[in-house]
This record gives sequence, structure tokens and C-alpha cells, in this order.
Amino acid sequence: MTELVDKTRREQPEQTAAASPVGRWSRSGYVRAAVLYLVVRLVGLAALAAMAAPRDLPLGERLQSWDGWWYLQIAEHSYAGVSNPLDAAGLPYPDAAYGYFPLYPALTGMLAKLPGVSYFGAGILLSTLAGIAAATAMYRIGRHVHSQRAGLLLAALWGAAPMAIAESMVMTEALFTALAAWALVGVLERKWYLAASATLFAGLTRSTACVLVAVVVIAAAVDVWRNRQRWNALVCVFVAPLGLLGYWMFVAVQTGSLTGWQDVELRGWNTRFDGGAEAWKWITQTLFTSGNAWETLVVLVTVAAIALAVVSVTGRRIPWPLAAYAVGVVVLVLCSAGLPALKSRFLLPDFALLLPVAMGLAGRKKSTMIAATTVFVLIGAWYSAYSLTVWKYAI
Repeated sequence: MTELVDKTRREQPEQTAAASPVGRWSRSGYVRAAVLYLVVRLVGLAALAAMAAPRDLPLGERLQSWDGWWYLQIAEHSYAGVSNPLDAAGLPYPDAAYGYFPLYPALTGMLAKLPGVSYFGAGILLSTLAGIAAATAMYRIGRHVHSQRAGLLLAALWGAAPMAIAESMVMTEALFTALAAWALVGVLERKWYLAASATLFAGLTRSTACVLVAVVVIAAAVDVWRNRQRWNALVCVFVAPLGLLGYWMFVAVQTGSLTGWQDVELRGWNTRFDGGAEAWKWITQTLFTSGNAWETLVVLVTVAAIALAVVSVTGRRIPWPLAAYAVGVVVLVLCSAGLPALKSRFLLPDFALLLPVAMGLAGRKKSTMIAATTVFVLIGAWYSAYSLTVWKYAI
């Protein structure tokens, strides 16, 4: 009897803590995924600061470089007020800003209205919050497909992936990935209103949404076919593409061309769809002839992405919407010509590529899992820091 009382007393504090809101949140996988993601991103930022300081490169300037300048200009001055927009040849091009989708600068402008928040601070805050949202969605996907550990690993690996520094910059990678991940959560769990709304907003964030739209619409259409009374899936079929198509129509009206957005991409950045011809030439020349160190690294990352895409398709444990998204983004990146050295950043929203890795590590011994993940985090942090300090061209 005494032993039973003692045991009850020992268990009561644990049960009380678990039952309290604080206890539940501290034990939540979503909170752990968010904290783990933030720790990984802090490592990446520390690496960037360490490599930027000896070169007299201000950390804040690095975090708003390249596309960040455009997003801040649009957020503060709107599309028509961008200062001195130029095309790929360096000539004045007033329509150049239309190459950038509106959701990120719109949200940045809203956050900048908070007391004491600058436009740059608003952009960093938005990217950070979006990264947390993406990490929690990845935890849910990993848990759905494999295990809680796989979900946590997926969030950490994405936070440390090559060019993951973009997740902490004034760029759209974190926001788009968060929307794409939650859209795919909606698909996997047949929550079609979630899938539709997340995909709609993803279409207002970046052109990679064309892959997401295709996957979500096909999945919803299949569900409609199999379950004739599932009206929410039918709504998803029509609502999901509206963001992407709506912005393309807006640019068409502004430029007076039905292919206005594609025209802007071509003149502004020499970006076009070529079926992969440039990618093949660039990969082979870089690996076997005159490639420099950075481009060789980007090629290796691209080849690794192709291999993981194959694994995603051939692996029996990956649900087809995730595999289709993983392969679709890789195909889109390979078939888009104009800026080959940026392919590792363009691949960053393809978080589903890392799911087989996360699942594989989740089944290993804890020490092996921690060691492999740590090495990946450190290599990814160095890769990102190198891209913004040593590499002198666009990322």
C-alpha cells in the first residue's frame, strides 16, 4: 500500500505538467520543430557573419542583396515606383518589377506599418515567421508519412539545405515553401479548403507555384472522381490556380501582352523555358571542362537533387503528391534557362526531396542520426555563407 501511494505521488507532478497548457506546448512536436529550425538557421547566420566580417561586408546588407532590393522597393514604392529598373542588358525597363510576385512585398509593407519596424526588418520578420510555419508543416508531413522523428529531421534538413540562407533573407523562399508545405498537408489529409487557399497564395508568391497548382488540382480532381459528393475537392480544383493565373493576367494587362510575365522574365533576366538544353550543356561543361569552384558545387547540388527525385519516385513509402511535387520542381528548374548558377536556390522550395533522407536518418541509431545531421548543417551553413561572401555574382 505504501509503495502504491509513493508511486502515485511520483507520477502526479508529471501528469499535472503534461496536462497543463505549458506542458502540452513544451512537449509539442510543432514547437520542437520550430525551435530546431531556428537553431539551425542561427548556425547559418553565424557562419555568414563570420565569413562576411573579414571582407567588410555588413550582415544586414547581405541579407537584403540581389532580389531583396527589388522586394523592398516594391513594398515601399509599389511596382510603378521602383528606382531605376533595368533589363538584362542594363537598359531602362519600367516593367522589370513585374517579374516579382506581389504577396511577399505586400505582407512586408503591412508589417512595416508596425511601430519601430523598418521595411528591411519587416522582410526579415516575414521570412522568419514563414520559415517557422514551413518547419511545422514539414513536421506534420514527416509524421504523416513516417514518424515524428522524420518530421523533425525534415524541418532541420530544410533549414540547413544548400542556399538555406535565403530563408533568412528578404526573399520569397521561406514564404512560398510554407504555403506549398501546408497545401500538401491539405492534399495528404484531404483538407481541400486548406490545400486550395494555401495554393492560391503560393501562386501570388513565385512562379514555382505552377508545379504545386498542377499537383493540387490533379489530386483534388482524382478525389472528386472517386467521391462524387466531395464538393470541397471540386472547389479546390477551381480555386487553387487563381493566384498564379490572376497575377499572370494582371501583368498581361499592365504590359499589353498575353505573355507579359514571360516577356518580362526574358528581357529582364534572360530567363526562358528551353526544355533543359542549357542545363545539360552547363552541367557537362562545368564538370568536364572549365567549371569554377562555385559552379561545380551548384552542379553537384543539382545532380544530387536529380538523384533524390528518382528516389522519391521509386521509393514506395512516398505518397504520390509529394513525389510529384519533388520531381516537378526539379524538372522546372532544369528546364528553365538563363541563370544556371542560381539553380541551388531555385531548388530550395523543393523540401520534399529531403523526405527520403529524413526517413532514412530517422531509422538510424540516435548517435548516427545526430552526427549526420550536424555535418549536413555545418556544410549547408558554409555553402550559404560562401555564396554571399566569396561568390561575386547573383545567387
